[in-house]
Amino acid sequence: MDQSRVTAFLERFVTDLGAGGSVGAVAIGHRLGLYRALAQGPATPEQLAERSGCHPRYLTEWLRGQAAGGWVAYDPATGAFSLTEEQAFCLADPNGPNLAAASLVVLGYLRAEPRITEAFRTGAGVAWDEHDEDVFVGCDAFYRPGYVAQLVPAWIPALDGVEEKLTAGARVADVGCGLGSTSVLLAQAYPRTTVVGSDLHAESIELARKKAADAGVGDRVGFEVASAQTFSGEGYDLVAMFDCLHDMGDPVGAARRVREALAPDGTWLLVEPFAGDAVEDTLNPVGRLYYNGSTFLCVPNALSQPGGYALGAQAGEAAIRQVAAEAGFTRFRRAAQTPFNLVYEIRP
Repeated sequence: MDQSRVTAFLERFVTDLGAGGSVGAVAIGHRLGLYRALAQGPATPEQLAERSGCHPRYLTEWLRGQAAGGWVAYDPATGAFSLTEEQAFCLADPNGPNLAAASLVVLGYLRAEPRITEAFRTGAGVAWDEHDEDVFVGCDAFYRPGYVAQLVPAWIPALDGVEEKLTAGARVADVGCGLGSTSVLLAQAYPRTTVVGSDLHAESIELARKKAADAGVGDRVGFEVASAQTFSGEGYDLVAMFDCLHDMGDPVGAARRVREALAPDGTWLLVEPFAGDAVEDTLNPVGRLYYNGSTFLCVPNALSQPGGYALGAQAGEAAIRQVAAEAGFTRFRRAAQTPFNLVYEIRP
C-alpha cells in the first residue's frame, strides 16, 4: 500500500467532510442575514453582532469557519472579516447566483437520510412531498439564477419561431413548474402571452401563486395541481419542462401528454441537467453534484410513482431522445447548453 496515496485520499476526505458541515453553516448565514450584514463592510465578530443582532461568540466560530473554507476573507492585522465584491454577489445578492439559499436543498434532502437508507434495502420510493420544505425552496434558489440568465436571453431565441409566437401572444404550459419562477419569467418577458403552470406538489403551487401575484403577472399566469401526465389544456404553442422529466416514474407518459397538448406547429422545450451519455463523461464536479441530488431526490421520487422508469439526474441525451421517440415525436435537437443544463427542442 502506498502511504502517500493514503494521505492524499485522507486529505480529500477531510476537505469533503468539512464541505459537508459548511452546508449547514452557509444555511445559518442565509437564514440570519449574516452575508448581507457582512456585505456592508469589514467587521469583527463584535461588529457583526451589532449589525445582525446575533451572539458574538457564535459569530466568531462561524466567521472563522467561513474564512477557513474561503467563503469570506480575514485580515489578521485588524481581526476583521469581509466579503469581496464577487463573494457578496454570490452570497448576499438575491439577484445573483444566490448560493447561500441554494445550500438549503442539500440540507433539506439530508434530513431524509434514514428513509433513503431504508429505501436502498427495500427498493421503495420516497416521494417529493415527503421531503423537508428546504428542498423545494432550495431547488428554486439553485435553478432560478440560471433561468434568469438563460431562459429569455438565450434558450427561447434558440428555438425555431418560438420567440416570435411569444411576442405576438402565445399559450404556454409550464409543466412541473415548482415554485413558478419560470412561469413568471416568461410572463414578464412576453406581456401578450399567457402561461399555465402545473405541478403535482400542492405546496409548491401555493408558493407559485404567491410569486406570480407579487410579480404582478397573476392575471396572465395560472397554476394547477396536476401531474405531467394529466395537466389540462390543448393547443399550446409551447410546452416547457425545466429540470423535472428525469424525476418522473413515467416520463414516456408525460411526453405523450405533451404531444397531445401541443398545437400542430407547437414546440416542447425540455431543459435537463447537463450529462454525457457515457458514465465516464459524468464523473466530474457537476456530475457529482447531480448524482448526490439524484440519489436523495430524483430516483426515490421516480420510484414512488407508477411507470417503471427512474432516469436520474444524469440520464444523458440518448436516454431523453429515446423517451421522446417512444412518445411519437419525430424532431429532436439540442438547441443550447450551459455547464449545468442541456436544452432540447422537440417537435411532433
